[in-house]
Amino acid sequence: MDIIKQAVAMTVLVLLMVLYTGIVNAHGKVSLEQDSCVRGAQGSMVHLSTYQPQNEMSAQYCTEIPVEGETFFVVDLIDTALRNMPVAMKIVRGTSETDETVSFLRADYHPDGVLGGRTNLDQGTYTVFITGESVPPVRYQYPLRVQQINYAKLARSAIGPLIASLLLILLGYKLVRSKRMQNWLASRRA
Repeated sequence: MDIIKQAVAMTVLVLLMVLYTGIVNAHGKVSLEQDSCVRGAQGSMVHLSTYQPQNEMSAQYCTEIPVEGETFFVVDLIDTALRNMPVAMKIVRGTSETDETVSFLRADYHPDGVLGGRTNLDQGTYTVFITGESVPPVRYQYPLRVQQINYAKLARSAIGPLIASLLLILLGYKLVRSKRMQNWLASRRA
């Protein structure tokens, strides 16, 4: 009976180790081509970073913001041509530019390549519109989700541990039901 308890304890331990993961909200260190926070249009690129230092001092987010509250927005104008034209940033609650404007940074030149602002965001869906005033205008948009659960991402992250736990359970069951284990358990009882 001790071997069964040990097998169950080992399975629970492995499950806890597999299922315990920290929440990762940043996009990590990846190349610009793979960075989900980079948008490109008409040969130019911008990069959006959002921060909530009151909650997590060093955390950087993109479109999934973990909690509502004061949020800092930093847009890096990667393309040097964008630094030589007026660029505006508008944050709306919803998905259309005609929805309620939460924050607006008027079009201005940004020779240093950084456009920044801050605003308070409540739980919900927002969109960041970045517009470079050229001919034709260059437009970028980022959908934001504030304090919302991304069920698709959650399901994708749970599939691996779920399969691993099912395989461990099957392995434990096969081990307990094997003739060799049955004979060994019978010898221990006698």
